[in-house]
Amino acid sequence: MQSFNSSLLENAVEQLSKLPGIGRKTALRLALHLLRRDEEEAVALGEAVIALRKNICYCSRCHNISETEVCPICSDPRRDSHVVCVVENVKDVITIESTHQHSGLYHVLGGLISPLDGISPADLEIESLVKRVTDDNLKEVILALSPTIEGDTTNFYIYRKLADLPVEVTMLARGISIGNELEYTDELTLGKSIQNRVLFSSTFPKR
Repeated sequence: MQSFNSSLLENAVEQLSKLPGIGRKTALRLALHLLRRDEEEAVALGEAVIALRKNICYCSRCHNISETEVCPICSDPRRDSHVVCVVENVKDVITIESTHQHSGLYHVLGGLISPLDGISPADLEIESLVKRVTDDNLKEVILALSPTIEGDTTNFYIYRKLADLPVEVTMLARGISIGNELEYTDELTLGKSIQNRVLFSSTFPKR
């Protein structure tokens, strides 16, 4: 392991290398870059990260990030409160919002069902979604999960959980390539997929 003359630099590199996609070489480059910048810039970065961690929580309704108990989307009276778009994570909320094609609310699952990774339905916000359908009198649930094996498995599980409830379950039109993650889909394609969503039941093979 590479050793440094400064324990402070070593600690900074160790912490930065814990970030996703950041190896020790990149962490060292970032740490040295911060040393070359004005002290105010490094302090501002540190304060921003601390404020982010301390002051951001998760919305009690949809589990999106928020600075208040209920996020701005859920509390916006202009949104259609009877339509909920189900997504894997917060990044997908940001991605879909950038298309300006969804005027309803969201429900963030916090992941996808993946037995190989030890993620079961109990680890996700699925039961709270079922409760929202009942308590909030939802008319439509849009399944906007990535078209991967894990996404399709989660879609089907949610569909089965909602099958006996008076709510329409739709999914994004398959303009999105199979195997692609939602966050890497261009806005135009994603927007059209939301506009042209189909009933989830229509995707079942005809017997």
